[in-house]
Amino acid sequence: MACSCSRVLRAHSPPVQNVEWFNNPARFLDPYRFRVTFECIAPLKDDLEWRLIYVSSPGDEDLDQELDDCLVGPVPVGVNSFDFEGTPPNPSKIPTDDVLGVAALILTGSYKDQEFVRVGYYQNTEYDNDEMKENPPNPIIFERLVRDISTRFRVTRFQIKWDVAPLQQGRPAAAGAAASAAVPSADDLDSPVDTGTVVGQKANGASS
Repeated sequence: MACSCSRVLRAHSPPVQNVEWFNNPARFLDPYRFRVTFECIAPLKDDLEWRLIYVSSPGDEDLDQELDDCLVGPVPVGVNSFDFEGTPPNPSKIPTDDVLGVAALILTGSYKDQEFVRVGYYQNTEYDNDEMKENPPNPIIFERLVRDISTRFRVTRFQIKWDVAPLQQGRPAAAGAAASAAVPSADDLDSPVDTGTVVGQKANGASS
C-alpha cells in the first residue's frame, strides 16, 4: 500500500476537506487511489490512522473487508493531505448475490484507537458490456467487472479524547474535544450528509 503525506497551506475548514479519487470509474480488481485533505487544529503526539473498508453485505459486519490502512504523522498544525492506495476487495469473501449492484465503501480516521470521522460512499459494480449486464455469466467473471463510486456520500464525526496540554496558568486544556462518543458499526451509512464538508471531488491526476 502506498501512502505519502504533504502539507498544504489553506484557510480554516472542517477536519476532512476533500477526498479526490484518481481512478474512478475503474476495474473492480484495480486498487483504490485517492487523496485525503484534512485540517489539524493542534499538534498531535501520535499518528492518525486511516482505514478503507468495503461493505458488501450491510447488516452482516463479519463480511466487511478492511482493504488497507495508513498511518499519517507527524501531523503539523494546518491543512494536510496524503495519498492513499488500497487493495481491491477479495472476491472469495463476497457472497455471490452481493457482488453485482450497490455496496458501501467507508473511509475512517482514528486517533489513539478512537474513530473521529467516517466518510461513506456507495459503489456500484456491473459488467463492462451490455450483453453480460443482461445475461450475467455464472460463475462471475471478476476481470470483466467495473466499479463506479457515487458522488453521494455520508460524513459522520465523533467526539473523542484528544491530547491534553497544560496552560501557562497550570490548568490543563484539551487539544480537541474532551468527551467521547460511541462508534456505530462499519455498515452504518444512514447519518445525515455533512454539508459543511466538501468530499468526493475527482482529481485530474495525482501529484507528489
